[in-house]
Amino acid sequence: MQKVLLFYRFTPIADPEAVRLWQHALCESLGLTGRILVSRHGINGTVGGDMAACKRYVRATRGYSGFHGMDVKWSSGTGEEFPRLSVKARDEIVSFGAPEELEVDAEGVVGGGRHLKPGELHALLEARPDAVMFDGRNRFEAEVGRFKDAIVPDVDTTKDFVRLLDEGVYDHLKDTPVVTYCTGGIRCEVLSSLMRSRGFQDVYQLDGGIVRYGESFGNGGLWEGSLYVFDGRGTMDFGDGAAVVGTCHRCGAGTNRVANCADRSCRRQLTTCDGCAPACEAHAALV
Repeated sequence: MQKVLLFYRFTPIADPEAVRLWQHALCESLGLTGRILVSRHGINGTVGGDMAACKRYVRATRGYSGFHGMDVKWSSGTGEEFPRLSVKARDEIVSFGAPEELEVDAEGVVGGGRHLKPGELHALLEARPDAVMFDGRNRFEAEVGRFKDAIVPDVDTTKDFVRLLDEGVYDHLKDTPVVTYCTGGIRCEVLSSLMRSRGFQDVYQLDGGIVRYGESFGNGGLWEGSLYVFDGRGTMDFGDGAAVVGTCHRCGAGTNRVANCADRSCRRQLTTCDGCAPACEAHAALV
């Protein structure tokens, strides 16, 4: 049985390169593929492979003192999600382009938003009707799935959030309860801290991200559509009958399928229905 693991941990790491070498050797020995980033702020990764190997990986990684108790999200895989293994040391484990602004300690990010469990999110929204959901992902991810009535910033990369915040685009929300959310929670750890440092007064983050929310409520909560994932699956649903909220960029049909832009000079991902996918692939082969 094949599984995909999604995980992160913010904790001070004195020697990121040593941790990188250990993680690479560990994954190789277990036959796991995927992507892992290590920095002085912690670790961020998604890997896939045989379930028994994944269990051994989690056990070994949690054995490192800084990663003890690390939350790991499991989902079903096919064994073809990742073409290879990549383990790198970087300035950031999630690229906001602001490594010097981030402060972490043994408990995680310092100065971030208050964590809300999925059920606590519902309680907050009921108690505070003025609260807003704030999407912490790239715009194209939200095109196939998002929380109902969420604010979706017009960003192509995570680094664009810093620019929008510094330009004051969302200053009107500084006195409004803001709940940030993202795929598994890591981007909102940083985003919520950046918002608070810029004067946002009442900032929250969805604990465990969309993944944990979907595990709790499936298609019966406030989430609409499919979840974009950064592996060979493209998207995933939280049960049968997920709403189709995306629109094919080529023909306008409803779809939750995402594909690379047909123009090789374009690095964007676009919603593309099954019917138009062959034409886009044919175009890509010609350019």
